[in-house]
Amino acid sequence: MEQNIQPQGKNFLKVTGILMIIAGAIAIITSLIAIAGIAFLISIGAGTPFLYVASIFMVLSSAMELVAGILGVKNCARPDKAQSCIVWSAVVAAFCVLGSILTVVGGGSFPVFSLLLGLVLPALYIIGAVKNQQK
Repeated sequence: MEQNIQPQGKNFLKVTGILMIIAGAIAIITSLIAIAGIAFLISIGAGTPFLYVASIFMVLSSAMELVAGILGVKNCARPDKAQSCIVWSAVVAAFCVLGSILTVVGGGSFPVFSLLLGLVLPALYIIGAVKNQQK
């Protein structure tokens, strides 16, 4: 009788992938709302074009999180795809850090809490992908 052996991190990667899909979708919606708000602020002279750059960056970051989540769910049973999941999650984490830097450059205070929250899910996703590689 042959056993169907599943990768160790299959469920972990799948759950974190689903969470990244949810977070990415919510972030895309809020990014689009932010762009509309920025357009209004600029039209009344209260905003700067730098806000557009930050919001476009936010949309790209959110889309990457959504893609990473989809890839995690789609490939959670495929250890050969774990490396690409690790790369996508690292990109999402890098965009989170870059977003925090943009916040500071744009005149805001350093978002420590936001940065930590933004790195937790990609870190858990990477753990799931690494476990998925192990046999």
